[in-house]
Amino acid sequence: MKRYERVAAALQQRMDHGLYRTGDRLPSIRELCAEFAVSVSTVQTAYAELESAGLVEARPKSGYFMQARRRHGLLPAPSRPAQRPLDVSQWDEVLALVNQAEHEAGLRLGSGSPDLTAVTLKPLRRELSALYRRNEPALDNYDTLAGSLALRRQLARLAGAAGTSLHEDDIVITSGCQESLSIAIRTLTTPGDVVAVDSPSFYGSMQTLKAHGLKALELPTDPRSGISLQALELALEQWPIKAIQLTATNNNPLGFTMPDERKQALVRLAQRFDVAIIEDDVYGDLAYTGPRPRTIKSWDEDGRVLLCSGFSKTLMPSLRLGWIAPGRYREQALHMKFVSTGATATVPQLAVARFIERGGYERHLRQAVRLYQRNLAVILGWIQSLFPADIAVSCPQGGFVLWVELQGVDCVKLNARLQRNGIQIAPGVVFSASGKYRDCLRINLVRADAEVKAALQRMAQEVDQLRSR
Repeated sequence: MKRYERVAAALQQRMDHGLYRTGDRLPSIRELCAEFAVSVSTVQTAYAELESAGLVEARPKSGYFMQARRRHGLLPAPSRPAQRPLDVSQWDEVLALVNQAEHEAGLRLGSGSPDLTAVTLKPLRRELSALYRRNEPALDNYDTLAGSLALRRQLARLAGAAGTSLHEDDIVITSGCQESLSIAIRTLTTPGDVVAVDSPSFYGSMQTLKAHGLKALELPTDPRSGISLQALELALEQWPIKAIQLTATNNNPLGFTMPDERKQALVRLAQRFDVAIIEDDVYGDLAYTGPRPRTIKSWDEDGRVLLCSGFSKTLMPSLRLGWIAPGRYREQALHMKFVSTGATATVPQLAVARFIERGGYERHLRQAVRLYQRNLAVILGWIQSLFPADIAVSCPQGGFVLWVELQGVDCVKLNARLQRNGIQIAPGVVFSASGKYRDCLRINLVRADAEVKAALQRMAQEVDQLRSR
């Protein structure tokens, strides 16, 4: 991250967290130069970025002031799901969301795919092409069950940025983060067991619970700080919970990052009740500000946290490359890996290992995060100008998804109407075991161009029509 981007990101985070209010005078250029040890031109460039995103206003001889970011400054209310284990439903809705070919779906405004047009991905594509062209028998055969040693070494090195101490032998390479989550869930549970989850929650892990005959206990979740630890404690006292599954860093779909003290408290709670934690960290590397947030796993002292991640959100979904650090459950996880997919494809592993080793991964992350953060500011501005003032919008701290709560609007019906115009959203019902969040939706932040603005305009028109009925 460049110096001016670091200054701009810090100011935006303070705005997001309510340290400045609309109309407040922001720190002077001199004050920021001293605070961040940067030049006057660096601070001026940072303010210019924020001004172009509509976040600040420059007033001659007066300084910089915070703009009204959105009429609807509301965050979604903390979720209040049913306080009992439930069978997971919504498969038909999930299938409709994920099963359309790219050329059939039109504008996939609710997609979970990252930016695939970045020039910083070109070295990875070249590495893949070079490996596929080689006539090496080793590349055509099975890799080891745990995966490429070269990639596991690079992953162990990267884990240090998240405060996580891992050895290469602690890691098992998988065919995507979805397989990592499936391995973790199957390792810890048998049909009929109860798994506690954040709510709303990633529909892929929810459908894994459904596939294995498990029940989901959805926990109240705050859009800024994550699951209610008090509710979790009460649930652990009341129900035979076998695992806690959650996305604590740059959450999908709410975008929050659980504060460190709450992550630590979660680990202590899991130790007290002797329950395992499945940590989905697939968005963890996409934080808008540094340092990179710590994982829950970084406080794990007895191997009870199964850390799952992958490259579908940071690089390309088509790589089908993920990993799991299963702690004390390594042998069981390896067995689950063997009976599901066996060895992971060799060529993508080697290509990504070399891409990381040569610095390409960090360079790509810097550009991707900069794009997503800029697009967030732009799309929030469009939502402010287009939608009713009473809707609520999440405040992502990383990643590329935005959660929108449209009071009183059925987003399943909204999606059906939008699809007639070549626009697809992700209705909130797919992020719940029981079909809650029907008036919510998820928006992708990868693009903020004229087509996306036109789609939001169309969506706003449909919202008005649905509300007027």
